[in-house]
Amino acid sequence: MSIKRPQLANDEIYHLILRGVGDSEIFKSKDDYWRAIFSLYEFNTTEPIEIRIQRKKRQNIKNGGQSSDELLDKRTLLVGILAFCFMPNHIHLLVKQKLENGITQFMRKLGTGYAYYFNKKYQRKGHLFQGRFRAVHIKSDGQLKVVFVYIHTNPISLVDFKWKKKGTTNIKKAINFLENYKWSSFPDYIGIQNFPSITEREFLIELLGGKKDCKKAVLDWIKGKKADFRSVELE
Repeated sequence: MSIKRPQLANDEIYHLILRGVGDSEIFKSKDDYWRAIFSLYEFNTTEPIEIRIQRKKRQNIKNGGQSSDELLDKRTLLVGILAFCFMPNHIHLLVKQKLENGITQFMRKLGTGYAYYFNKKYQRKGHLFQGRFRAVHIKSDGQLKVVFVYIHTNPISLVDFKWKKKGTTNIKKAINFLENYKWSSFPDYIGIQNFPSITEREFLIELLGGKKDCKKAVLDWIKGKKADFRSVELE
């Protein structure tokens, strides 16, 4: 008997996780990360998109995500992207669904489009991702705050593999790494311009108390003896 997946509702927030098959790498170069950043923006529309054509129109996004007349086009968005983080073998997204089946459509476009690019570039065949994305419904402000921290502290594992269990011994190094980790929305949340066109940040900045408090929320968590995320549903 098949299990019916929960309906994803409009105006609700979800933590989405998309992992490489067998936890294999889905990013092998900086160009791969750039492609995924570009895809986040371009595939978030009800219109069909051909990346090859869109890339010619929007070369400026690779220069830091600056807004321009081309970027400020009128589109019908499928989701509001609140936060994101790309890791070598998986993707974290925090999104609000704007249209019926918006999340499903967006993730299908993102997954299919990026997999096509990746397989063609690296001359591979087969699935790139572990089936369908995982979606966790955010049911409270408390859960939302923890997920915000969880998503944005993920990259610490790249420089301190065991920090989630034992804590980090170099807090300054950890926070500096996060501030300079380009493939995340964290820099934009703390006032460092990175990819401002990708995310809708006003709601979370207000919820957390301002840009300084966005950084404080992450810093306070890092300062803990260990990153104990077990109190809320994350993945």
